[in-house]
Amino acid sequence: MMKMTNKNQFSNVPLKNSLAALILFTLLIGFGSNTFAMGKPLVYNFNSRIINLDTIKMTAGVPLKPEDISPLLAGESIPILSLPSSSGKSVDLNKLVAEKPTILVFYRGGWCPYCSKQLSGLQEIEKDLAAMGYQVIAVSTDSPENLSKSMDKQKLSYTLLSDADLNAAKKFGIAYKGPKSYDKFLPGASGGKNVDKLLPVPSVFILNKKGNILFEYINPNMTQRLSSSLMKAAAASLREEI
Repeated sequence: MMKMTNKNQFSNVPLKNSLAALILFTLLIGFGSNTFAMGKPLVYNFNSRIINLDTIKMTAGVPLKPEDISPLLAGESIPILSLPSSSGKSVDLNKLVAEKPTILVFYRGGWCPYCSKQLSGLQEIEKDLAAMGYQVIAVSTDSPENLSKSMDKQKLSYTLLSDADLNAAKKFGIAYKGPKSYDKFLPGASGGKNVDKLLPVPSVFILNKKGNILFEYINPNMTQRLSSSLMKAAAASLREEI
């Protein structure tokens, strides 16, 4: 049987004040340590993450199950990426992140009710985050056209980017094979680019201008999202680090 070990993905985030400690305690109590820790068996090391290809079933280079992902960890840097905006224009993500500390959110798509609720919650606190010096960038499998629909429908003022082919989700280590029931609409929602019918595990990364990950929330349970209040608290606690 594969031995799983719990690993706190916040281990590299300095807890310099009681607020940060309170955030971590609240999150761990509220959602359980597995919300944040993707425990991996010690087989071999690939880019600082431990995986076992003999026991984790893969397809198209990603796990079949969301709980088997191997995401980037706090302390690591984001990959080099360019993604289309809602207008279809290619955006250099790294250049954009270099301009301001960033709240980077990966969501499944505007068709997902949990994602729509998350996007609305982000809009409610966007001004507060901006006042702290942050920009908000949300990335999904939607095509640029569908991103525009989400922006218009929910009156979003922050940046939406399209990861229709799941290249970004793969590089962040959060992509997995979507359920069979999603096979019919995933290609269409992505403008035909999601040929492998993959999904990202909903995730939140807080980045400094160097593209270093200071905080992350990654939950294989797609119904559980980081609340707006906890996101604000996490962002506030990291202001000295950005």
